[in-house]
Amino acid sequence: MFRKFRILILLLVLATVGLGAWRSNTRLTAWEHTIHVAIYPIAGDSSPATAKYISGLNNESFMDIAHWMQQQTEKHGLAILQPVALRVAPPLAEMPPLRPSQPGALDAMLWSLKLRWWASQHDKIDGPKPHVRLFVLFHDPDLKSSVPHSTGLSKGQIGVIHAYASRLQRRQNAVVIAHEMLHTFGASDKYDLATLQPIYPQGYAEPGRNPRLPQVMAEIMGGRVPIDEQSAEIPIGLADTLIGPATAQEIGLTRSTGKNGQN
Repeated sequence: MFRKFRILILLLVLATVGLGAWRSNTRLTAWEHTIHVAIYPIAGDSSPATAKYISGLNNESFMDIAHWMQQQTEKHGLAILQPVALRVAPPLAEMPPLRPSQPGALDAMLWSLKLRWWASQHDKIDGPKPHVRLFVLFHDPDLKSSVPHSTGLSKGQIGVIHAYASRLQRRQNAVVIAHEMLHTFGASDKYDLATLQPIYPQGYAEPGRNPRLPQVMAEIMGGRVPIDEQSAEIPIGLADTLIGPATAQEIGLTRSTGKNGQN
């Protein structure tokens, strides 16, 4: 009985939070004003190299993401002077709640609520109140050859992102950060979770290309550049990616005008 009551209370809380998140997302994807994105660097390990790297981060460190968003919004016909403004907060010393490795529905909901509460206690930054908060955990590539999976939540506009504390991998970090940032705007993944292959056609940058494969660029939410039916390459940087039609519609850059969802 207690368990049922607990679940009911949780569902009521989630409904209230969900309504607020829907309103925030609607305002976010109206693209009427600049979207302020805050990046909170966190050392993902105890490496002195990681600490040194994040101490040197500033607003200029992520300008390529803002420039890329400017290019993409212009390509889709959106007229706004500065679509996205990214600012970097001082490094945080505390880690966000870890996402369960194999969460059930209830575990995922509880983690989402814990993360939003934690974020509300660790979101201090100078300037305008951010619409999107990205907590980026940096890892020393000499200690870890791969990093955990990153997450972007459209409910709450929060991202927990894992990146490398290396200038050599700065451009690939920007791809991951942009991908998760667009999740907070409402974009969905467009790749097969089992194979990591982009899904045709929505996960292809140029689905009408002839021949279809190999592709030259990556659709940002497809994640990779399809080479053949079984393989795809990680883009070197944002210059090798674009926002495709399906993603553009999801985040409000374009609007559906037909019954079949065509623009």
